[in-house]
Order: sequence, then structure tokens, then C-alpha cells
Amino acid sequence: MRPPRLTRRHFLAASGAMLAWAALPPMKAWARADEALRLSAGKASFSLEPYGPAEVGGCWGYNGTVPGPVIRVKQGARLRAMLENALAEDTTIHWHGIRLPNAMDGVPHLTQAPVAPGGRFEYDFTLPDAGTYWYHPHANAPEQLGRGLSGALIVEEAEPYPADREILWLLDDWMLDRDANLVGGFDDMHARSHDGRIGNTVTINGRLQDDEPVRPGERIRLRIINAANGRIFRLKFGDLPAHVIALDGQPVAPFEAGRVTLGPGMRADVVLDIAASADMGIDVIDDFYAPAAFRLITLQVAGESVRVAALDSVPPALPPNPVPEPELADAVNHEIEFKGGMMGSLPRDEMIGLMRQGMAWTVNGQPHAPDAHRHEAPLFAVERDATCRLTLINDTRWFHPIHLHGHHFRVLTRDGQPEPHLPLRDTVLMGPQERVEIAFKADNPGDWMIHCHVLEHHAGGMGGVFRVTA
Repeated sequence: MRPPRLTRRHFLAASGAMLAWAALPPMKAWARADEALRLSAGKASFSLEPYGPAEVGGCWGYNGTVPGPVIRVKQGARLRAMLENALAEDTTIHWHGIRLPNAMDGVPHLTQAPVAPGGRFEYDFTLPDAGTYWYHPHANAPEQLGRGLSGALIVEEAEPYPADREILWLLDDWMLDRDANLVGGFDDMHARSHDGRIGNTVTINGRLQDDEPVRPGERIRLRIINAANGRIFRLKFGDLPAHVIALDGQPVAPFEAGRVTLGPGMRADVVLDIAASADMGIDVIDDFYAPAAFRLITLQVAGESVRVAALDSVPPALPPNPVPEPELADAVNHEIEFKGGMMGSLPRDEMIGLMRQGMAWTVNGQPHAPDAHRHEAPLFAVERDATCRLTLINDTRWFHPIHLHGHHFRVLTRDGQPEPHLPLRDTVLMGPQERVEIAFKADNPGDWMIHCHVLEHHAGGMGGVFRVTA
């Protein structure tokens, strides 16, 4: 399935579909990490002004905002967050990408009991790694995230990065009707068995706006989070050299990327050096779904230049985080094979049987419903402090961002070829029929999730548990 075509028109009169561009709005931030902060999950709204109605109906959010408050803390600080559930259903918070104790990971029926309506739960942990992270529910995820429950978590380095300015983009998409209400059907089997729920409206930080003002000569650190259920973004920043300095929060040696591709759940820190000439616009294009490529936003260059001397062509690297390196010589090997989805390799009768159960995918031959993990044996087990070399096999016709909880891993190879830059990640995007090899040091004991972060795929059986023994 391809998403609806997005153009420069703000409304598509023929279909009623709404479109979207967005720029950075003011966002609430928490800066004092040693004080408990309150995150109330409940009804919320966001505005399409000036291009549409003042309120989108049917949204949920934290503290009444979509997205939720930006949480900013220093590396090594303690974070205490009190979740209050004002929804009519169970919820939790998963701190995506954070290496934390198992009991704080936020997976219902696996690492904690779900927080019932009217209930509360306090999360309390330290943040070992600087970087760009985010938080979201892990209960009824397709609907709870699809209605807006997510927020950015920024862990700042001890010393500020030498950029003139930092910009945060939390990307999301929405399926809206002509009255700007969220369309239901979060359990739609077509989305589960194809490429997930792809919306007709794209926002940055919950807003619609055409331009992001920037200054000539400015060096910008851009933090990008893909919080969408199923949409994959591939961003091209005009003719600007976009240097990636971190992926999924973990530093990489800076490299120039013609395009930055992010599946759901993935993040990137990108340095943009704005040209010294003024009065120009730089279109940021998303062309992952090439027939429906669209302008996400325009960086509008105006004003006086912020510097006279030219910047170094390659920006400085970030300091490394204390993530333990896998020791490949002594690694234990495991393998996970994903099958299913429409037009896949599963026999027709087997696929029909899965779909009658609300499932569409198998992991090592079995579907794994998100609410059944507490009853299932782990996919594999690793002794604490051992290195696991894990081969992921995507025997399907679809893209899958595979997310590992509690750990970060090195991406080693893709279809037998070395992965460029050998990044540390917590989520890896697998293309159709790809085989990806990753490795991680299993230093964090407990039962942990591994799953596709296309939320409809996970709901349709594409997940499981691995165990790190104490």
C-alpha cells in the first residue's frame, strides 16, 4: 500500500484528505531530572491552524499536549516520572532506546503490570547515554501512539555540542477525515498485513507550517525522531551537505548522507551547515514513497550571517557513550526468521489461518501476539555479559524496523556485505528479503522484547522475547 499523494494544496477537495508540512513550535520541556515529573495520559488535541481546524478530534496525549512534553536531562542524571492513567484502558510508558533496569522498561505483562485506568506508576532510573530518545506506550500501541501518545527524551552531553542552534523534529503522521477527526480502525487487517497505518497528514512536533527560519552561515544540530506508526521517512535537504553524527542516540564518526532514512522508532542527529548567502529557500523533500514524494518543510534562509570565517567541512564528532562493545570472537549465534504478510512466502491456507486469529506474521514459525509474551518461551537466551551475534532474516515483501529493548547493537552486515559505518543502534530497518547481522553484549539481565516497530506488524504477531540470564 502506498500513502495518499501529498501536494502543496492544504486540502484535497476530491477526497477530503488533508496534507501537511510543519515547523518547530514552542514545546514544554522538563529540565530538572532529579524532581519527579508528572505525565498524565489522557485526552488531548493539536491544531491544524492556519491551514485547517483549530482542533483535531479523537487525540490522546501526555499532559494534554500532542506530542507530550520534551524531557531534557543531563547524561548520568536520574529521571523520575509519575505516569497517571486518565485513559479508559490500560497503558504504560516505554523509554525507547534507554539502557535501564528491566522493571522500568514499560512492557505490560513482561516487565511490569499494566497501569489500569485511574492508576499510577513511578518510573525511576538513571540515563547512562547521551542522545536523542523518546517515550511512548507499549499497551495497545497502534491506537495509543496513533492517537498521539509520544514525546521526545533528550539526554544532553556533559559539554554542549559546538553548533549555533539545536532544532528538534518529532515526525508523525495521521489518518484524518474531511472534518479533521482521526479515522478509527486501528486494528485494520489490511494495515497489519501490508505496510502498517500510513496517514494522509504529516506533522512536525504536532504542527502544520511551511517554513523553518534559519540564518546564513548557521550550523544547526537537527534531532529527528520518527514517531509514526508505519511511515518511513527518507529526507533530502536540498543541496545541503547533511552530516549524520548520531543514530538512535549513539554517536557515529560524522559522515555525509545524501538522504536520511528513518523507519518508525528510529532517530538521527544531523548537522546542517547553512550557506552564507541569504534570501533563499531550501526544500526538505521526503521521497521514500517516490510516486508520492512531497515537500516536508522549507528552511528559509534570511537575515545577517552568523559568522565570517568558513566552518570546517566536516563537523566534530560527539563523545562516545559507555555502551559495551560486543566481543565477536566469543559470540554465541542465534537466528530469527520473519515470515508472513501479504504476497509473502507463507502458504495461502496458513496465511488465511493467521488472519482469522487477527495475526499476519510469524517469528521463527509462530505468531507472537503482544499480550501473550508472558506465556511464551523466549526466542533465545544469552548468559549475562556474553556477546550475541544475531542473524535477522526478513523473508517477507515488506520493510521492518526491528527494535531491541534494553541494549544497543552493532549492525555488522546486510546481505553478507559490511554495513557502512558499523553503527550502534537499537532499531535496524530491514528491506524486503534482506538478511541483517547484528551483535550486542548482553549486559542487562531480564526478559526483553524484540519486535517490528511498524506497530501494526507487532500487533499482528511480529515480536517476541529474548532472555539475558542474571
